[in-house]
Amino acid sequence: MKEALKNSGKILVPVLLALAFAVMPVACGNTDKGFSRAERIIIDKSGSVMYVAVMDRDSAVLRTPCRDLSQAELESPRLRVLMEKMLSTLTSPEQDGVGLAAPQVGIGRRLILVQRMDLEGKPFRFYLNPHLDSLWGEQTVGPEGCLSLPPLRGMVRRYSSVAVSYLEPETLEARTDTVHGYTAIIFQHECDHLDGVLYTDKADTVFVSESWAKEREAYSYDRPQWWPHPYQSE
Repeated sequence: MKEALKNSGKILVPVLLALAFAVMPVACGNTDKGFSRAERIIIDKSGSVMYVAVMDRDSAVLRTPCRDLSQAELESPRLRVLMEKMLSTLTSPEQDGVGLAAPQVGIGRRLILVQRMDLEGKPFRFYLNPHLDSLWGEQTVGPEGCLSLPPLRGMVRRYSSVAVSYLEPETLEARTDTVHGYTAIIFQHECDHLDGVLYTDKADTVFVSESWAKEREAYSYDRPQWWPHPYQSE
């Protein structure tokens, strides 16, 4: 979810990566199970900044509902590599967002990365197999953007509070969290991605952000030639 917001939380990225992956293996063997061949190609060949799917050429990826990560995938070294690369992608100058869903980088699994604007330091956190159990509170209309829909912005109606169930990355324990305010909006946006839903499906109005379009001119967003497209499973 693209926002122009700059904040001090991003200086915590190296520390968070060290804590999250220090005890995790990252080498990927050919015997790894769970992820499809296309997904293994994406995880293995992507650099630290991954290609982010865009609607005008990757609709098959973005419109396909995701399934939960299996036990084999949860235990796979590739999952840890994927998470590290997703974090590097989201916090890169090229993207600079506050949320990212696995299907946006070509992986059809329920995995999201969210910047917790409601917590001290505004840390980035992963959520494995997230599901929104309930949405409540005042519904307000506010601006949204998406890394997969540049350079568009839209006005979207969202709930102010959500309850999200998920698996905690380090222990794989099941947890439930209650989130309010702007962070709740990020969760709704990213979980919509997991169901093949884009914010433009719900927007009251959609318009072009000229400032975002100009900002993106400084970077290359070409899809790698090796990137599997349309997304195919084995």
